[in-house]
Order: sequence, then C-alpha cells, then structure tokens
Amino acid sequence: MQHPYLAGAGPRILAHRGLALQATENTLEAFRAALDVGATHIETDARASADGRAVLWHDEALEGFDGSDRRVADSPASALVGLTSQGQTPGARLLLLEDALEEFPAARFNVDVKSADAAEAVADAVRRADAASRVLITSFSALRLRRTAALLPEAARGVASQGIAAALIAMSVRSGRLLRRALLGASVVQIPQRAAGLDLLSPARLRAFHRHVPEVHVWTINDPARMRELLERGVDGLVTDRADLAAEVVRRHANL
Repeated sequence: MQHPYLAGAGPRILAHRGLALQATENTLEAFRAALDVGATHIETDARASADGRAVLWHDEALEGFDGSDRRVADSPASALVGLTSQGQTPGARLLLLEDALEEFPAARFNVDVKSADAAEAVADAVRRADAASRVLITSFSALRLRRTAALLPEAARGVASQGIAAALIAMSVRSGRLLRRALLGASVVQIPQRAAGLDLLSPARLRAFHRHVPEVHVWTINDPARMRELLERGVDGLVTDRADLAAEVVRRHANL
C-alpha cells in the first residue's frame, strides 16, 4: 500500500531547504516561499539540540546562519530558537521541526536526519505534531535511517547510501532478490542523476527501481531543461533549489 506521504498526483516538487533563493534556508520564510510558488513537499535537515529537540539546520555549526561557530548540539533549543539570521533573511529564526510541522499542517516534509542523536529528536517531534502520515525519513547513513525508522515506523522512509549502492550492484548482476533486499521497506528512492560516471537514472535502472519502490526522486536539479528530460524519463519527483522553476516545468509537462 502506498504511504500517505505520496498521496495525490505527481510529479513531486521537493523544495530543497525551502526556496533559499528568496529566504534563509530551512526557515519558515523559506518554506512559505516554496509552498507559495507551488512546491508539493519540503526537504529539510534535522539535528539535535543539547536537550534533544529536532532543530532544522544542515551544518554542525551555525556559521551560515548567523556567522557564529556555535554548534547546534552544544545549545538547548530555547537558546537556538532565539537566534536570528544574518544571511538571506535578516531576522529569520532557527526553527524546530515540531514548529514547522504545526505551522504548515497540510505540507509534507522530507526530513534528512543529519546526526545520530537526531533520530530520537526527529521521532519525538513528528509524534508530538501527529504528522507521521506526511513525513518521509531519509539519511545518507543506514544506521541513522534504521534507528529513526525503528522509532517512527509509521513514517515513510527512503534508502540510505549503502542501500543505493547495494541496489546498483544488484542491478549489475541482475539479481532481483538482492535488489528487493536492498530496497525493502522503502517508499521512495532518492538519488542524483549521475555518480562515478554512471547514469543512475537510465531507462533500465529506473524501471528496476520502480519494480520495488513506488517512486524515484532525483536531486538536486535546478536546470529546467534537465527537469523536463528527467520527467520525460519517468522520474516521480524533483528535489530542487528552484521550486519556482520546477513548478512551471511540471505544469507544462502535465499539459503535454
């Protein structure tokens, strides 16, 4: 059965940290701007504060937010949410995952778990907001992904880097059994178009992924011509910094 996170017609437009072109990434302002231009999903990053709350920021330190070398993990959430951006949107505040889920109750969130201690923090935040039906858990780390999924089995989940590598090896040796094992339990595969000189979304590979998972999303695509090409291949979602451009491409694609 398809997870509610994937309800509704595609293709999906996953706004990478919101619409950071117009606002400081991973803030309410960036998320609101992305949804306003037509993003269907928000992609974001979660780290744990010193007191175990899920804070939405990509890097360990906050240099890109307020110019400081303060680490997210070293401060309690109460101190972090009081900080204001010195970047794209001066005055924007750091955001807790729980607050983002409550601020946008109809939005669906792709949450990348960036640190081991964030697994429990993310699960707690999603449960508090009663939002598991509209959350996808992802991580480059298989350990972080497994731990978060175990704590929050109701949420959709992606595939970690090791799983993607295992899936590609299974395809190369034409083993359906190994491919099924690599992708077991996943709702979505999210991958770059190319890696190590390989086209990871060749027609044959895309068909193989689709035999075992409902959707394949590609990151991070900002060029409209590449967006069109990938949609024509049958990709289900675009992770992009330019949700505004993707919305126009998707609209035209739907009218073909």
